[in-house]
Amino acid sequence: MIDSNISDIKWMKRAIFLASLGKGTTSPNPMVGAVILDKDGNLISEGFHYKSGMPHAEAMAFKNLKKDASGGSIYVNLEPCCHQGKTPPCVDKIISFGIKKVYVSIEDPDKRVSGKGIKLLKDAGIKVFQGLCERESFELNKAFIHRNINNSAYGVLKWAMSMDGRVGLKNGKSKWITNKDSRSLVHSHRAGFDAIVIGGNTLRKDNPLLTSRGLSNPEPLRVVFTKTLDFPEKSNLWNCNLAKTLVVYDASTANKKYLKRIPECVDIEAIPSDNPKLISDLLAKKGCNNVLWECGPKLATSAIKTGCIQELMTFIAPKILGGVGNMNPLADFEFTDMNEVFNLNCPEIGFIGDDIFVKSTFY
Repeated sequence: MIDSNISDIKWMKRAIFLASLGKGTTSPNPMVGAVILDKDGNLISEGFHYKSGMPHAEAMAFKNLKKDASGGSIYVNLEPCCHQGKTPPCVDKIISFGIKKVYVSIEDPDKRVSGKGIKLLKDAGIKVFQGLCERESFELNKAFIHRNINNSAYGVLKWAMSMDGRVGLKNGKSKWITNKDSRSLVHSHRAGFDAIVIGGNTLRKDNPLLTSRGLSNPEPLRVVFTKTLDFPEKSNLWNCNLAKTLVVYDASTANKKYLKRIPECVDIEAIPSDNPKLISDLLAKKGCNNVLWECGPKLATSAIKTGCIQELMTFIAPKILGGVGNMNPLADFEFTDMNEVFNLNCPEIGFIGDDIFVKSTFY
């Protein structure tokens, strides 16, 4: 930790803001921002990582320099990298430009870095200060951190329901429970995710687009999990001009004769069982930091049980659907005691018109 002053906090928060400009485009990389001050404490450059394969935040900041950085300071929300990937190591640039102070908010959980970058900077005689605005930096890159620690994508489960907890009528009709503004907010949320997961029943019943409606470029990967492969020959998800689509099927139950119904533009992967954790792990290997689950009750319940879900987004409409046979957002967890139920934190509650929005995290 460091003894921070108002100026240090100001510049680190600026670096965090710059990092956030890369939301939805940096995966599998983290969101990183960098601010460079000269030896007198004046701002002389800044930058952020926009997309995987493009310059890192530090490299962009050094490229944008307005004057000599020798003897100056740099603020970054994540430990500078020290390995050769698609771009050169940022630690080498910091050293070569004569920077004397480096402010790092949090260590990079990537095993190729994870403290090694900080050690190289210290070995080069540079003063390194850690821990500034730590909470904000963790929140910004929680999905990247989760994937690197757990080798699994950070999962957010979303559903919209009535005041009495129903997501649709018993005949399957559910359009529309929530208002137009809530649905627009869902599109904007999708833009910040790397992939969206649904089950085969959702594809067959709703024929969704699963896009951000142009708010993200590229659009999130659309993922449909099936135990049967029994899909219709026509589907919005088969239009790969809108967004990429991945079909994941349970090899132990699916009938491969149905594969011919799926267009060649759609990627296909097999997993050995219907365990959703295998889907989350697969997406993590494909570079997805965060995944939005918009699936039906059976898959949603299984995803929670297997630890695929870290966060819930719930939209509640002031409507009553009633009826025991009407659709619920989740299936039966078969709890027998209140001590077994899931407890949630509710960091965000708000109103979208007359709808209620609740964002919760698991303890």
